[in-house]
Amino acid sequence: MATLSGCNKKSPPGSSEILIGEFGAMTGATATFGQSTDKGIAMAVEEINAAGGVLGRQVKVVSEDDQGNPEEAQTVVTKLINKDRVSAILGEVASSNSLAAAPVCQQSGIPMVTPASTNPKVTQVGNYIFRICFIDPFQGQVMAKFAFNSLKVKKVAILRDINSDYSMGLANFFKQSFVAMGGEITSDESYSQNDKDFSAQLTSIKSKNPEAVFVPGYYTEVGLIARQARTLGISVPLMGGDGWDSEKLWEIGGEALNGCFFSNHYSVDDPSPAIQAFVTSFKTKYNGETPDAMSALGYDVAKVLVDAIRRAGSDNSDSIRMALATTSNFAGVTGAITLDSNRDAVKPAVVLEIKDGKFAFRETVAP
Repeated sequence: MATLSGCNKKSPPGSSEILIGEFGAMTGATATFGQSTDKGIAMAVEEINAAGGVLGRQVKVVSEDDQGNPEEAQTVVTKLINKDRVSAILGEVASSNSLAAAPVCQQSGIPMVTPASTNPKVTQVGNYIFRICFIDPFQGQVMAKFAFNSLKVKKVAILRDINSDYSMGLANFFKQSFVAMGGEITSDESYSQNDKDFSAQLTSIKSKNPEAVFVPGYYTEVGLIARQARTLGISVPLMGGDGWDSEKLWEIGGEALNGCFFSNHYSVDDPSPAIQAFVTSFKTKYNGETPDAMSALGYDVAKVLVDAIRRAGSDNSDSIRMALATTSNFAGVTGAITLDSNRDAVKPAVVLEIKDGKFAFRETVAP
């Protein structure tokens, strides 16, 4: 890390562009996360540059693929800082990858803004690390309240990814909230990312007769878990978090996912003019593709960062950091974004229900 301390904290002298780094899983098991975020960022930057850029300069994003791997995330972020000399960095979605890269940014004095990493530990790395999404203590509470109050279930099993900071944290916060409300956790089973066979864990879960199963993992395993659960005769609803949000979820899980629920950052069904304008623009740009929450968060994170650069009046990294810290009531597609003293966003969540491949709006939960 000592080799990073002498890095420039702004774009190269005389540069006509403001350089921003981006890292994410463009390939690998969770590639839809990185690809969706990248589309949102690209659309936002295109709009910003078409309107004249910021500080009289165009914005250029240098993107790197971390393949969904924490070690690679650290490597590509080091490259963005040392070689490309970016002023700030956007990314990642997966909390484990953000936690690998954040110390590099912190030690280098380069602001990093994650669009979607919800594990509280991410911003605890230091004062150069920010996020524009809600955090897992809130997301866990949202789904615990939804299970207890809306679904009227009192007994829930948990199936968590033991190797994922995201999954472990969200499971713990759900469990804490659900038990505090008077609910019972019938069993708490685990698996590892990239596992394909969940029959042993699901058989154990079934034997305890839960009224729902909380699966705070990523879409890659959730779809398989849903299919295997139904095959074993588990007919109760499965619930999860924003890691479910991918068009691939239905491709993997199919009809086994009908009647399941997950928390998320926004809903395309929201009649808000801002959301509908974003959805229309996104579909126009990307051949009719409907933007998922990661695309919306990617769009918002780029807009928030550029707004901070504008308010800072400079692409100096220290100045950007200070401006980011004062972000308040920024009108984003995913809601009004205000960053608190921990550099976390305070904003609502939505609960979505899966119906024949569509993610239908169920309810909004305010912070």
